[in-house]
Amino acid sequence: MESWSFPPSYDASYFPPPDSRYWFPQRETMPAAQRDRAILERLRVICSYAYENSAFYRRRWNEAGFHPDHLRSLEDFEDKVPVVTKKELRESQTSAPPFGDYLCVPDSEVFHVHGTSGTTGRPTAFAIGRNDWSAIANAHARIMWAMGMRPGDMICVAAILSLYMGSWGALAGAERLGAKAFPFGAGAPGMTARCAQWLDTLKPAGFYGTPTYALHLAQTAIDEGLNPREFGLKYMFFSGEPGASIPGVRDRIADFYGAKIFDSGSMAEMSPWMNVAGSAETEGMLCWQDIVYTEVCDPKTMRRIPYGQRGTPVYTHLERTSQPMIRLASGDLTLWTDEPNPCGRTYPRLPQGIFGRIDDMFTIRGENVYPSEIDAALNATPGYGGEHQIIITREAAMDELLLRVEADEDALTNGNAEAFRADVSSRIHKLLGLRTKAEVVAKGTLPRTDFKARRVVDDRAVFRELNNEISAERRT
Repeated sequence: MESWSFPPSYDASYFPPPDSRYWFPQRETMPAAQRDRAILERLRVICSYAYENSAFYRRRWNEAGFHPDHLRSLEDFEDKVPVVTKKELRESQTSAPPFGDYLCVPDSEVFHVHGTSGTTGRPTAFAIGRNDWSAIANAHARIMWAMGMRPGDMICVAAILSLYMGSWGALAGAERLGAKAFPFGAGAPGMTARCAQWLDTLKPAGFYGTPTYALHLAQTAIDEGLNPREFGLKYMFFSGEPGASIPGVRDRIADFYGAKIFDSGSMAEMSPWMNVAGSAETEGMLCWQDIVYTEVCDPKTMRRIPYGQRGTPVYTHLERTSQPMIRLASGDLTLWTDEPNPCGRTYPRLPQGIFGRIDDMFTIRGENVYPSEIDAALNATPGYGGEHQIIITREAAMDELLLRVEADEDALTNGNAEAFRADVSSRIHKLLGLRTKAEVVAKGTLPRTDFKARRVVDDRAVFRELNNEISAERRT
């Protein structure tokens, strides 16, 4: 296998022939069984490395009765190695600040520090070694090559350049690819209009951001008198939220820009986070197993499920030395398959991408609902104005779902609002099997975001609080 070593060592001057579909032909197209044998050998190496260098893994594995010497098959890995949760990573960093006792390199070798915002508690710090940063850049360049991007292409990184790993990972990949890196960023007031103007001027080939931001940018461009199709974008790749694999959202973005749309992205902790990503010929997300080993597991047992079923991804680094994640439970939901891929790569695939976080799922009258399903249905509805809110409430003893949906100007004129409302209710009823109330508002009413969308408003907590107060009063 090309450049298959641990720690990884990549030739910074290497590029495949310009007309090659593959960056590493052998690694990408070898029989899956042969790759699995190589992955098993790597798992033995990386588990031994983590056991020797990390008190976190040594403690967890001793408690579980696992030692790296016990690893003789991929089934052993699944059966004997316990999963790691984000909660455990936060606890590790609380007891061994700032990077936790799963940091496997000396503090002096840390090259980049990123992390979560910490808005809901203690932030999680990502410490990335210098050699790991190089490996991340190589992996991302390789996957961007598979999407069709080439040296010399200009690639606009239109995501927040702060702690967020997505923007920096895309930038590192663009630089290693030999592209013209254009780190525009996002988030400042008025920046979206300026981004549209820059895109119209520079005509980059590639664009990275979140699906929500791409839709917001397109509408802003139109409001500024610009045509997003005239930006000349050929490749748009996304992460951070579901959307790029959802037909309604993906097709809406493609219609705005006339570009090829790619879904990518697992978790910031798993950088190179593009370890699940589509290619020029293959939609959905390939699991690039020789970069990060991906299992899709039953969320309760954390045992691997058969292909064709839904489960939660569990990820293991095969190249990270600084904070290697070994069986990190993602908390996301997906479906995986193992069928021939149009691009010829022999990886498993997530044909519908990541549906969303299991925590994002809500239950209405016994039905499990994912916000991404509603997003897809609304984006495919004629007259949709580009934004909506999902409001969960309770009337009497029944949970209720209310959609506040923007309609474009045509849907609000000549008495069309009621027809639009009925269409929305009908589509959601068909999707969920639930009767849904819809409130139609004018386009531009609901807030936009330069980052990930947060569209679910659950006010059942208010109902419970009031109900508890009433019950307490009755007892006194």
